[in-house]
Amino acid sequence: MGKQNETTVMEFILLGFPGSLYLKVSIFILFLLMYILTVIGNVAIVALVMTNHHLHTPMYFFLCNLSFLEIWYTTTSIPKTLAIFLGKSRTISFHSCLVQMYFIFSFGCTEYFLLAVMAYDRYLAICYPLHYSSIMSNTVSIQLAIACWVCGFLVISIPASLISRLSFCGPNVINHFLCNIDSWIILSCTDTHTVETTAFIISVIVILGSCIITLLSYIYIISTILRIPSAKGQQKAFSTCSSHLAVVIIWYGSTIFLFVKPSARSSLELTKIVTILNTIVTPLLNPFIYALRNREVKETLYNVFHGT
Repeated sequence: MGKQNETTVMEFILLGFPGSLYLKVSIFILFLLMYILTVIGNVAIVALVMTNHHLHTPMYFFLCNLSFLEIWYTTTSIPKTLAIFLGKSRTISFHSCLVQMYFIFSFGCTEYFLLAVMAYDRYLAICYPLHYSSIMSNTVSIQLAIACWVCGFLVISIPASLISRLSFCGPNVINHFLCNIDSWIILSCTDTHTVETTAFIISVIVILGSCIITLLSYIYIISTILRIPSAKGQQKAFSTCSSHLAVVIIWYGSTIFLFVKPSARSSLELTKIVTILNTIVTPLLNPFIYALRNREVKETLYNVFHGT
């Protein structure tokens, strides 16, 4: 009888951020400006790399992939978030919520893989400069990029498939501005142990696995740079990877908390705050970090604006 009296929830309400109308309008304007700058900045990086032949190297090919990814990563969540701040379209269907969650996490996993591959690329360039072009050929770099995208989207299909089988028969309010795995776990009226365990294992494998590759790469990079006799040589070698290192620190700092934790129910409000860093701030900073800290990008931008 209990099963027959249950009502299946097919629509959810995204709560967003509580507060006064003035606060919501202020956050809306801030998020809108950040989203516009994110799209413009990353589109500029993609256009710059594609139109300048001296940037057609594996390092900038991976950067182009990263910027392209950031555009879509923010677009999967920010437009809906902006609508929530305006008090419109706060509802989202079960299937739309599942699709949003799938793409957000797929793009996120792809970014982990891309950052690890970019670290490996810098490791080869600095530790094996004479063999770099033969090891990291255009074919290899394309294969690595494709592998990052394919693996990023495939790995999230596992928890997405498990979530699609959950039942929702109680409250339908998601205390967030986007759909994520934690929200499904909290609202489901069926057993979520398998989903939680699977999501946690995948998080550990993807995040810590890519982190280990990145960390080992930079250990070898730093040890190689320290063995360079001249200070000028050390500075030149470090400048080729400083931009990527800055992006890695920001990305991992804001996301390890989000996914590598034992319980989804214990830190929902803090998760919402950290998600802002992950989905809005980091994609915004990436193109500016590469533009300001990378000598070749700065020179290319200078030539573009001065018509040389």
